[in-house]
Amino acid sequence: MNIRKDDTVLVTSGKYRGKKGKVIRAFPALNRIVVQGVNLRKRHRRPSKDLPQGGIVEAEGPIDRSNVLLICPKCSKPTRIGARKLEDGKKARICKKCGEAIDK
Repeated sequence: MNIRKDDTVLVTSGKYRGKKGKVIRAFPALNRIVVQGVNLRKRHRRPSKDLPQGGIVEAEGPIDRSNVLLICPKCSKPTRIGARKLEDGKKARICKKCGEAIDK
């Protein structure tokens, strides 16, 4: 999976289409990610040590990786991701729009 934690992504489909957010967690085996402020779910919680008053808690749920596009940190455009070997032999993610390496 080519989306990682702390990447900024644009949601391309669903209820939250057009929203930008930061990836909080990634589940590569399930091909799903959790994006900040996207797919909010409400849970009714009983009072506990962590939440003494109880109540309704909102938290982000996972969405499928195919419903987002990475936003390139260099050109600030939503883009698909390519791969290229660098001079030192490491593999890097590449922006398909500007051709720059996303992570070094």
